[in-house]
Amino acid sequence: MNLARVDQIAKAVLYEGYMLYPYRPSSVKNQQRWNFGVVYPPAYSDAQGSGEPTRMQTECMVCGSASTVVEVKLRFLHLQTRSRRQSSPATTGSLPNCWQEAVERDVRVPEVSLEQLCVQSATHSFGFPSQTQVGSEHDAGAKVGAIVECRQETVEGMVDLSARQVGDGLFRTRVLVRNVVSVEGDLCRDEALTHSLVSAHLILGVQRGEFVSLLEPPAELQELAAQCQNVGVWPVLVGEQGQRDTLLASPIILYDYPQIAPESAGDLFDGTEIDEILSLRIMTLTDEEKNEIRQFDDRARQILERTDAMPAEQFMKLHGAMRGMRPLKEDNP
Repeated sequence: MNLARVDQIAKAVLYEGYMLYPYRPSSVKNQQRWNFGVVYPPAYSDAQGSGEPTRMQTECMVCGSASTVVEVKLRFLHLQTRSRRQSSPATTGSLPNCWQEAVERDVRVPEVSLEQLCVQSATHSFGFPSQTQVGSEHDAGAKVGAIVECRQETVEGMVDLSARQVGDGLFRTRVLVRNVVSVEGDLCRDEALTHSLVSAHLILGVQRGEFVSLLEPPAELQELAAQCQNVGVWPVLVGEQGQRDTLLASPIILYDYPQIAPESAGDLFDGTEIDEILSLRIMTLTDEEKNEIRQFDDRARQILERTDAMPAEQFMKLHGAMRGMRPLKEDNP
């Protein structure tokens, strides 16, 4: 599996909705975040009686043989809460004292053949322990940075793989991801999120085989493709057009072979908008709003700095591009 080929798409999925315009923590739309691909602790889901998902599952069709090898990589965000122990002149006011940031986590499952999976399912456990870090927050214009504490809670999970042969050279493969962390006491949503797999998605690859598109399967495989059960994810082919060795199981709906526009200058986290509109809006932010962004989130600050430094020729590229044009067929006389 060539991860470099799909990294841009996977990154966009990982941070979709991370923070929305106007990218300020005090903005109402940024008060409740992390709505995509959240796999919650079982104790929280049970206590709330809300049925919040504690697992995600993807099923896909693989054309291959017993020797076909399956690769699986799970990616998600592990949240950490940043709190101030000591304020500085630049961090006073009505801004929130706690802010949830994200650390990327990758879990690579050992490769396994379809022959092995058809005989016995495979399980891979993973975990990331709690930890606390204390440091200084150096804000623009502040003589003394605030003392901040970054706290991460324990996250534990399991990845279950299985396969079943459903035809000549055709296999249905299942990947089930479960949150198995044990927590005590009643948790609010923000506390539960620190024990959750956030923006969780899967990247699947095959060696000596190929995936079947579940969006546009061949006519003879449509019935079998429709029987695949996907929970919380949407599997699509990724890579170069026509290649079928890599699949992305995404928590947001995509099409086969999604692409990032080459004109895009970088992440904006808001797939419901287009780069030009968001860039124009960022340019209208006041100095006070920009200062809030700089103080509270490194990724949002990078968006601000990139937009402020964008040259005119790069901005003009965001206005639009025409692709895939072809001449109209002339009617035969």
